[in-house]
Amino acid sequence: MPAFRQVGEKQLPQEVVFMAWSPKRDLIALANRAGEVLLHRLANFQRVWSLPPNENTGKEVTALAWRPDGKILAFGLTDTKRIILCDVEKPESLHSFSIDSSVTYMHWMDVTEESSVLTSFYNAEDESNLLLPKLPALPKNYSTTAKIFSEEKSDEIMKLLGDVRLNALVLGGSSGFIEIYAYGMFKIATVTGVAGSCRGLCLSSDLKSLSVITEIRDSSESEAEITYFQLDTSLLSSYLPEVTQMARKFTHISTLLQYIKLSLTCMCEAWEEILMQMDSRLTKFVQEKNTTTSVQDEFMQLLLWGKASLELQALLMNQLTVKGLKKLGQSIESSYSSIQKLVISHLQSGSEALLYHLSELKGMALWKQKYESLGLDASGIEEAITAVGSFILKANELLQVIDSSMKNFKAFFRWLYVAMLRMSEDHVLPELNKVMTQKDITFVADFLTEHFNEAPELYNRKGKYFNVERVGQYLKDEDDDLVSPPNTEGNQWFDFLKNSTHLKESPLLFPYYPEKSLHFVKRQMEGVIDQCLQKPAVVIGKSVHQAVCMSLYKTSESEDSTPQLFKLPFLWNDKTSNIHYVLFTILENSISKIHILRRHTDTSRSVSNGIIAVEFGNFLNNSINESSDSRCYSCLDAHFYDDETVTVVLKESVEQEGKERVLAQLPLSSVYTDEDQDREFIWDSTKRLDEQSDEITTRTVFLENQWRVLENMKAQYVAVNGIRKVSCVLSSNLRHVRVFEMDVEDDGEVEEEEEEETTQIAAGEPDELNQSADNRDNACDASAEELPDETEEHESSLDP
Repeated sequence: MPAFRQVGEKQLPQEVVFMAWSPKRDLIALANRAGEVLLHRLANFQRVWSLPPNENTGKEVTALAWRPDGKILAFGLTDTKRIILCDVEKPESLHSFSIDSSVTYMHWMDVTEESSVLTSFYNAEDESNLLLPKLPALPKNYSTTAKIFSEEKSDEIMKLLGDVRLNALVLGGSSGFIEIYAYGMFKIATVTGVAGSCRGLCLSSDLKSLSVITEIRDSSESEAEITYFQLDTSLLSSYLPEVTQMARKFTHISTLLQYIKLSLTCMCEAWEEILMQMDSRLTKFVQEKNTTTSVQDEFMQLLLWGKASLELQALLMNQLTVKGLKKLGQSIESSYSSIQKLVISHLQSGSEALLYHLSELKGMALWKQKYESLGLDASGIEEAITAVGSFILKANELLQVIDSSMKNFKAFFRWLYVAMLRMSEDHVLPELNKVMTQKDITFVADFLTEHFNEAPELYNRKGKYFNVERVGQYLKDEDDDLVSPPNTEGNQWFDFLKNSTHLKESPLLFPYYPEKSLHFVKRQMEGVIDQCLQKPAVVIGKSVHQAVCMSLYKTSESEDSTPQLFKLPFLWNDKTSNIHYVLFTILENSISKIHILRRHTDTSRSVSNGIIAVEFGNFLNNSINESSDSRCYSCLDAHFYDDETVTVVLKESVEQEGKERVLAQLPLSSVYTDEDQDREFIWDSTKRLDEQSDEITTRTVFLENQWRVLENMKAQYVAVNGIRKVSCVLSSNLRHVRVFEMDVEDDGEVEEEEEEETTQIAAGEPDELNQSADNRDNACDASAEELPDETEEHESSLDP
């Protein structure tokens, strides 16, 4: 009976470039050449959902990583240089951020280190939940960008923040780019001093050490040199409670900035283009009229004498129309009311919560004994608080403009509506046909004086002579000054500030930018907050220093066509013994021999450091002659299954047809013996490791029953999950996958299933199983075309 039970097999329409098992559920995430991210279930490899590429996120996926709790999937895109955090339940982006380099590898890990301070922090309830009101859900009638904070998704924000226990997303990219993001959201370290493009990353669970594999290439034509770096990150480990609390604040702040951004997006959507209709019609009127009378005078004559010129009548009755005026009035009232509600309930709530968290962060920064070493700067946070205050002032200014505009437009449209009804000689309703009081006439006259002045300089800037509608200018995402800033003339508070030399520079007063839009002030606030929160990342990054640099080997030319994401080496962190393992292969006598390098996460210790090579003895007696060399298997791929086992894909190295591919489990107990603990490899730093391979201890392993021949499949790569006890094997053409349960109990039920499968195969039911491995995989393109397109496949729910 085979050691592992096959539970699924599929030919995929697109080449797979990356695959990663969920740490908590029987789900596997795939990324393909078309830029799609797909989620499949273990059972029958059924698809749960797919996220197609788009211009906003990107089209070229270069890395995948699961959050340790399995609720968030992160993927990196090289064309847009963005990281997307996606909900496991639905293909929706919960959070995204830009990075400076295209990411080539990512690793998301849980911090397992414990301390009394951390335990009390983990168990304590977040004070902000007690002191701050819950953020109102964004209205769901706006675009999909606001879904994360909509009413039916009110718990999404907590899903995004995740558990209070610290986890870190480590990103690696080209040109030595390495960054660490707490909770996968906010940068806490920018690591420098590593050369080459990142091929692998592993941050130890105690935060003491970061292992990095890079590919260093002198020129585009030269062979790449694979190098191993071990970096000392002991500052993170020493200040773990402080780093955790600071990072938690950072993620709250980051989430609130996103909430404010989405609130402003909803406000922009609530503002309609129809509101610009009055400005455009009046501009056209100026361009076409033959009289020298100004537009303002034309409307004043209508107000005072009840008569309009023929040209004004044509404008009102033929272009604006009674029906159009009514619709415009309703649109303005509806739009302004929606924007007003969003400012009061969402923008102000988010800003006040942001002020609270920044003030708490400032208090932390003032505790210099604990936080100064991490780069938390109180003066920078004070500037951020000031910037938030300026944003709140600008939001309040917008509220005042909305309030006055609604009153002005209501009175103006009421008067103009009656005047147009009289022009058309239509019946005027009694409630509208009231005599205007002197106060009403003065109110409309003031509105006309202020809003209906022709401005030639405005035409040069915006292509219009008028700016009757004053709210839209606040929602424009541009650097230009406001077309019609608020009139502060005669304002007693402004006059008082202008005449007071002491109050002008007072830190107690927030700066006010009367000439700028709300969008501009928001971008300015984001910039200041980002700048003040970037400093810890720089300081922590500078504290990281290189402990070990080891040149491993040079890549062969045949590897160049291999997808970057599948190439060995592979890094693994043993949380129990605090050891980093590196798996890689070195070609010796036409055989790819697997090597296991191990380094203790405490860079000051040499205990358990060493390297060992593994070769596999003959265990497929049916296809190998007894007289042949025992070193008859090349390792194609290897991944740690758990702390004690490595899963490998092997290929027979003897030149013959139908070379079998084998999936096997390699126990570390069969590799390491007690004598290895005492013997440490003496590495010559002037040579690469592959040049010293003769001096490396080689262990020959004879696998017993933990292997399975992968029949009719040109297997090349494997992804495993020891927690869920599953593996997924991918063929060399990147389209053929098989899924296995690795630890199957030897019970009667399993035996019956295996017998049924054997009977079916013996009966010759699946014809394609009779094809050779090469024929099957070479015919993959044709097979993929014959299969129904996966987009038509019914997508299953995550719920069992």
